[in-house]
Amino acid sequence: MQTNRLGCLTITGIISVFVTSCAILGFALFSGGQMFSAGALNAQQGDNYGGVTSHAQIQKCSACHVFPLGAQTMADRCAACHTDIAEQMKDVAKLHGAIQQKSSGPLACYDCHPEHRGKTAALTEMGENTFPHETLGFSLKAHQLTAARTAFDCKDCHHEDIKNFSQDTCDSCHRQMDIVFTQTHVLSFGNDCLACHDGVDRFGDNFNHAAFPFRLNGKHAEAACTKCHLDARTVADLQSAPQDCFSCHQRDDEHDGRFGQNCSACHSPEGWQPAKFDHNLAAFKLEGEHAEAKCEQCHVDNVFKGTPTDCYSCHQKDDEHNGAYGTDCGACHSPEGWQPAKFDHNLSVFKLEGEHAEARCEQCHTSNVFKGTPTDCYSCHQKDDEHDGRFGQDCSACHSPEGWQPAKFDHNLSVFKLEGKHVEARCEQCHTGNVFKGTPTDCYSCHRQDDEHNGAYGTDCGACHTPNDWEDATFDHNLSNFPLTGTHVNTACEKCHTGGQFNGLASSCISCHADPNFHAGAFSTDCASCHNTSRWFKATFNLRHPEPRADEEGSGINHGGATCRQCHPSTVYQSSCVACHENGFEDGEGGGDDDDGDDDDDD
Repeated sequence: MQTNRLGCLTITGIISVFVTSCAILGFALFSGGQMFSAGALNAQQGDNYGGVTSHAQIQKCSACHVFPLGAQTMADRCAACHTDIAEQMKDVAKLHGAIQQKSSGPLACYDCHPEHRGKTAALTEMGENTFPHETLGFSLKAHQLTAARTAFDCKDCHHEDIKNFSQDTCDSCHRQMDIVFTQTHVLSFGNDCLACHDGVDRFGDNFNHAAFPFRLNGKHAEAACTKCHLDARTVADLQSAPQDCFSCHQRDDEHDGRFGQNCSACHSPEGWQPAKFDHNLAAFKLEGEHAEAKCEQCHVDNVFKGTPTDCYSCHQKDDEHNGAYGTDCGACHSPEGWQPAKFDHNLSVFKLEGEHAEARCEQCHTSNVFKGTPTDCYSCHQKDDEHDGRFGQDCSACHSPEGWQPAKFDHNLSVFKLEGKHVEARCEQCHTGNVFKGTPTDCYSCHRQDDEHNGAYGTDCGACHTPNDWEDATFDHNLSNFPLTGTHVNTACEKCHTGGQFNGLASSCISCHADPNFHAGAFSTDCASCHNTSRWFKATFNLRHPEPRADEEGSGINHGGATCRQCHPSTVYQSSCVACHENGFEDGEGGGDDDDGDDDDDD
């Protein structure tokens, strides 16, 4: 029976496998692993990652390749070195994050960055993968086909290095499309296309100026961009173009600035003509007959700026009052016409109240004179003054515009205020003969007949009396030329003012205090040289002791300390030594003091 066996399990097959394996291993050992290499790595210099600046410097395959049955992927090995790219992939707003998001399926690094293609081969090649060019600030939405109507390739703009972009790339391509426009555009806005364009072409043919605050209407829609955006080189330059009329049209201003700089007040974007000026937008609104006036009636010689707005500057020639009413025409007249005219007197300094409101104009404004008419009462009402000027000329002190009667005089507004009993007094009691002006204000002029003192106290009643009552009188002696001190304070008035006499009374001591017998006229009438008002005794003698008496220390007063009465028992003219010396008197306290003798007469 014949048995069919696999050829590889024969002795010949097994030997063949063994020999072949040894040959392969030997070649691998002697060739340095070259037989397993897919090709040379890229040697272009790039960023430094851990001391490595190009893939060609990597010696170990395991630095990038992983064990097929392991958990790691080659992308994990890439991220271990390219940590910045690994961070980008977490953010969809960044380039690699956007690529990851926009791809239809999972992408590995080598899908866009192939290797082992030679030392100078490109490291980036998108192939069929979508590259989000807009994340770099420039969209390819409007750049799908070249001028030759072929699909764009990266090299069309970036040439050999995808990281570089030449500014003349746009120029050379667009000249093929429209050389005239491109030439004009570059001359107007420069050749830095990316300064304004982002690939979406928002500043292209479909640009909508109406989406911005300054809409293009009328003639503005026909103006070239450079008319307003002269020498603009960036988006910021375009946006900074002034939007007021005068900034562009100052050279077109035929008015030389006389109307100001707001052209739109009269003109519109449709054209300079027709122009319309809305006078109501000015400081002087046209109302009434002013709205019908021709411009040159006010703006003579075609001068507009600085035209006066007051009435009189234009209407002085029309003033029938010849300036008698002043120059404020608007106080009586209105723009509706000269007639009817109305003067509001309450807007003047003299308001019409009471009977004044009923008075005819000519009663105050005689001879049709208005300016300078006096406003005081007496100028008009002197002829009506029944008091013949006795109350002065201030009629309003008593009367009001409501009428002459009732009249009321507030005496407290005068120099003589009514207080106490004066409030109840009748006017004629003070103002005799109906005379008011010049009425005296002192008490005695009215109360002379009431003076029970018959002038003995003088004429200043107010020194003792008040307007409240005669009986409630108080005299302050300290306000007189003889203030009361000492025992004088408690002395009864009649002790000094005998017979009710007050006026002209002497103030010397001797007039009340007759010279006592003891002095016998020796010390003249100056009582105060020894006495005071506190008490008569003891009195102090401070004069020189007359000679020839005991001369001690030049005066003899301090003779053994004796008092006056020890030596002069009766009068100062009689003296005796025995009163002391018979009794063996010795030095004691003295000094010229008077004692409490009872022979002094102080009445």
